[in-house]
Amino acid sequence: MSEPEHPEPPEEPNDRRWTLSAGLLVGGVLAFSVAVGLFVLPVLQAPNANIDAWTAICRAVGLKPGTPAQPQPSFDAKAAPVSQVRWSPQTLTILANADPRPGAALAADVCSACHGEEGTTISDAFPRLAGQSPEAIYKQLSDYRSGARYNAQMTPVAQALTDEQLAQVASYFGHVKARVRLGAGDLGVDDPAISRLIHRGDPSRQMPPCESCHARGAGGPPETPVIAGQNAGYLERQLLDYKHGARRNDVYRRMRDVAGKLSDDEIRRIAALYQGTY
Repeated sequence: MSEPEHPEPPEEPNDRRWTLSAGLLVGGVLAFSVAVGLFVLPVLQAPNANIDAWTAICRAVGLKPGTPAQPQPSFDAKAAPVSQVRWSPQTLTILANADPRPGAALAADVCSACHGEEGTTISDAFPRLAGQSPEAIYKQLSDYRSGARYNAQMTPVAQALTDEQLAQVASYFGHVKARVRLGAGDLGVDDPAISRLIHRGDPSRQMPPCESCHARGAGGPPETPVIAGQNAGYLERQLLDYKHGARRNDVYRRMRDVAGKLSDDEIRRIAALYQGTY
């Protein structure tokens, strides 16, 4: 025999009343929130932003840009230029195939007055270039040309050269057989604390060793310059410019982040140690 069916108990009037009340309450709260958020508050805030009520409502709904709560600031600031150099196969091919002979002629005519014969200047006003990575020189010249880095002397020089000429100059200085070349001498050893910072970094400040990128053949980013043997005054000035934001053409803020964690005294001592025995 089949089990007798048990009919569902009829719904009580009180249950229907509570369901209806809850639905009305939720709907009412929602409607009240929409009315206050999209109409009442924008109308009340409109005078503070010096706009009419309709514009304030349109901003609140999202039909017009801006906020109805306060005036929108106006400014004419322009975004700071960043490096436009990309290490694409085309760029690397240009550098790999660059002829250093025209670069030598350009260097003699244009560069030697400041950077010295074969890029071996001893003036702190200018960087040494002999033995520098061609990628580093090409990147900086390109940044001067694009405006990512500015110097009253270098910017017009770089802007007068083609991509091919930039690569030729970079190739020349990178392969010149000068008596003194970057990365060929010994670092100073009379400052153990700074030597430790250069070779081991400082984990407590999340600072990598300088040599992890700047040592020749370290495998860092292609544009990383060799700085062993660089003129101390020039190197110190560049680190200070990075620290204070005067120089901003480093990719991903690498150098600004590092230099910002160094004291001025550490920067001076790092520069002195890197100049070393040259």
